[in-house]
Amino acid sequence: MLSLVVHNAARASMIDNSRDVQNERVQFAERIYESTGRLTINARLDDPALPAPLKHLAQKGKRATYVQQTSHSPVIWAATPVPGGRIISLHAGFADTFSVLTDLDQALTAGSAAVVGGSTALGVLIGGRLSRRLRKAAEAAGRVADGETDVRVRDAIGGRVRDETDELARAIDAMADALAGRLEAERRVTADIAHELRTPVTGLVTAAELLPPGRPSELVHDRVAVLRTLIEDVLEVSRLDGAAEHADLQDVALGEFVRRRVVVASPSAHVAIRGDAVVRTDPRRLERVLANLLANAVRHGKPPIEVTVDGPSVQVRDYGPGFPDDLLRDGPSRFRTGSADRAGSGHGLGLTIAVGQTRVLGARLTFRNAPPQDGGGAIAELVLPGE
Repeated sequence: MLSLVVHNAARASMIDNSRDVQNERVQFAERIYESTGRLTINARLDDPALPAPLKHLAQKGKRATYVQQTSHSPVIWAATPVPGGRIISLHAGFADTFSVLTDLDQALTAGSAAVVGGSTALGVLIGGRLSRRLRKAAEAAGRVADGETDVRVRDAIGGRVRDETDELARAIDAMADALAGRLEAERRVTADIAHELRTPVTGLVTAAELLPPGRPSELVHDRVAVLRTLIEDVLEVSRLDGAAEHADLQDVALGEFVRRRVVVASPSAHVAIRGDAVVRTDPRRLERVLANLLANAVRHGKPPIEVTVDGPSVQVRDYGPGFPDDLLRDGPSRFRTGSADRAGSGHGLGLTIAVGQTRVLGARLTFRNAPPQDGGGAIAELVLPGE
């Protein structure tokens, strides 16, 4: 835009100067003609090429100039009336003068290109840096959303540039700190409640043992056992949420290990070993995960229950209605026992504990539903790190 303004201003100035020169020339030619009757400096009388607008003004007794546009430089005309009803006119192209405008245009074009190119490069540099910082911030925020509350966005994006990205990082970090504080407070409250309940529940168990045999005694024993299991599970979830658990790693032959534990946890389940593998894991925690997956399949699914070992992978499948959509989307949640068609006994902590123990083992636990054409059902797959 600045180049266009400069170009137009320079052109207008050159044309005005050329008009002034032609006006002076035609006045000089007029004086010579009136005093001597001769024409000078290429002046002509009644030139047939005289532009019509200029001729019209001269016929009215006015001296004027006119710019005639050509494919090259403009042609500047000047005309003035003389006695006898005749018109003296002259014209010139001023090619040398307007060649300066061509040089100016070239300089302006080069300058504009340099400014645009430099601005573009600077914009790409700044925009690319901001984009990289935003991508890092998004990745870090995603890790926070996945439960890694110790991740800080400002550390992830690097540097301490005071821009919108830094402000966004501060806001997300503040939110993560508040979320971590709330989760820790909730975990402590849950753990404290569970600890406080252990003593009276232990007393209930002891008192239930003193009841005389009979149906009421069996009901009390059953409910007390359920309550005791619930409290132990809540304490386990609290410990797992605290991220203070560590695995006692050992080398385990996975196929034989799974076969023996399945026989104890769910005798009706079928075990298939497609490929054995030795994994380095914590047997106690692995047994806990396997038992919870089998208990979930028995409680919410339908037989047959199939356990398949393929290398470091253990797959537990049932042929029931499958996992609910919210579990597949968000993962297991404590005290959620599933949709109506998977409702039943249980308090909804089994899969939560399985996921927590899997995290301690450094393994991966995924949930999906088998397609209807393949029989349907829920599939839980545990992938352990190799030896």
